[in-house]
Amino acid sequence: MKYNKNLSWRRVDSASLDLKGTKVAVVGGTGGLGRAISRLLASRGASVTVVGQTFRDSGVPGIEFLQADLSLMSEAQRVAAALPAETLDLVVLTTGIFAAPTRQETAEGIERDMAVSYLSRLVLVRGIAPRLGRQRPTARTKPRVFIMGYPGIGQTGTLDDLNAEKSYRAMPVHMNTVAGNEMLVIDSAKRYENANFFGLNPGVIKTNIRSNFLGEGTLRFRFTEWMIGLLAPSAEAYAETVTPLLVTPDLEGHSGAMFDKKGLAILPSAGLRDDHVRAFLADSEALVARANVRVS
Repeated sequence: MKYNKNLSWRRVDSASLDLKGTKVAVVGGTGGLGRAISRLLASRGASVTVVGQTFRDSGVPGIEFLQADLSLMSEAQRVAAALPAETLDLVVLTTGIFAAPTRQETAEGIERDMAVSYLSRLVLVRGIAPRLGRQRPTARTKPRVFIMGYPGIGQTGTLDDLNAEKSYRAMPVHMNTVAGNEMLVIDSAKRYENANFFGLNPGVIKTNIRSNFLGEGTLRFRFTEWMIGLLAPSAEAYAETVTPLLVTPDLEGHSGAMFDKKGLAILPSAGLRDDHVRAFLADSEALVARANVRVS
């Protein structure tokens, strides 16, 4: 990663944040990083809607639940329609998995990692972005969308086989989702003037995201997560770092910016030219259309 030396922000302790009245949606907020961020936002007074499959925070003040299976484009479309985008101040997209050793396909005929980790986000962003901020007339900043992935690491994606039907290898498939999410930030920042879009690269953190690749409950999975737990920050520690970034006024006017695990601004991956981004998104839209869902 290369750092963007032209962008910095004033850091504050997350415990000092007063987020009363702030309305947030965290997609993937029922586990891992999304859950840690949701709980911290709610503890500072924000009203948080979490989207996911299994709710673990019933009774936690400030958190509401919208159940959805985001491996399905139809569900992503439903969630986009259900979210109160007009009044939201902040949207954080964290849902994701790693591709399995052998190809998995959703009920809509889409490779599962591609569906969960990238295409569902594309559908959600296109569904909510035009409505964001319409009922926030007194807000001092535009509504914000943070897309979590691994931007800035040089992944540009491989066209013509996003559904991994011609060939399948787990890591190249997952790297296509990484590239797609970074391009989604870049494209959305140019496409929508009514909101700001940012990319987050949290690095490696102990969560369950690798369970699909390593096998949940296996010795290999347990050992890998144990090692990561020794060497990397916890989900809660990352939430403490990133939450002040999510709400700092210093990001206004910097739509399209990306940030590393410490909240430092990083440059986009080289090679993401406008023509390549357009071609990748066109392929993505065509794949979503297979599920009878159209994005524009």
